[in-house]
Amino acid sequence: MALNWFKLSSPASFYPVAGTLIPWFAGGAAVLTAIGLWLGFGVAPTDFQQGEVYRIIFIHVPSAWLSMFLYVVMAFWGALALGFGTRLSGMMTQAIAPTGALMTFIALWTGSLWGRPTWGTYWAWDARMTSELILLFLYLGIIALRNAIDDPRRADRACGVLSLVGVVNIPIIYFSVIWWNSLHQGATISVTKGAKMAPDMLLGMLIMSFAAWFYGIAVVLYRVRTIMIERERGAAWVAALPEVRNA
Repeated sequence: MALNWFKLSSPASFYPVAGTLIPWFAGGAAVLTAIGLWLGFGVAPTDFQQGEVYRIIFIHVPSAWLSMFLYVVMAFWGALALGFGTRLSGMMTQAIAPTGALMTFIALWTGSLWGRPTWGTYWAWDARMTSELILLFLYLGIIALRNAIDDPRRADRACGVLSLVGVVNIPIIYFSVIWWNSLHQGATISVTKGAKMAPDMLLGMLIMSFAAWFYGIAVVLYRVRTIMIERERGAAWVAALPEVRNA
């Protein structure tokens, strides 16, 4: 039976689907995190150059990847909000921004902790670090813009525009180590050149990356359900929800 994507664009239709998916993604995130941490901190060998400090990669890289991925997804929903004016699109943009900001902050924080023993400083105005910091400002800007506009539909359009403008920063983050003379190391995993790390290290990092993505999906779905109830409170379908009736 094919999915009716147009029907799912309605908050009333998407709400129960999100509720069904949340436990699966949350449970998957918990299991993958446990496995990934065990591999990264208990099984993976010590790096011959950086020693034990390299293990921060199992937190830093997944959060950095997710920070960029979430922004692209948020910009996609922002474009749908601008092009079609669907209520769900604006709600998804609103739901993604806080998690994206959190992942960006974790990437910056762990990167600075990694940089201190590696570069001798917590912060350098390196191209990748600076563009990642700009990404955090973009997320925070979207959150602030959302809170500054009372009309939800106007806020959806304004946040959609800002998310689309800011998406140009994503390729800058990714290619900054190639385009400029950067302190930051190059890509650890390449489609054309393969991985530049031991198999146990690579497996642990990939599992932690999937754990981060599963966590991000679960949290965004949970948050968007809350936003739906807040913004559709006067609708009959919201009033009929057991969690609303019993509140």
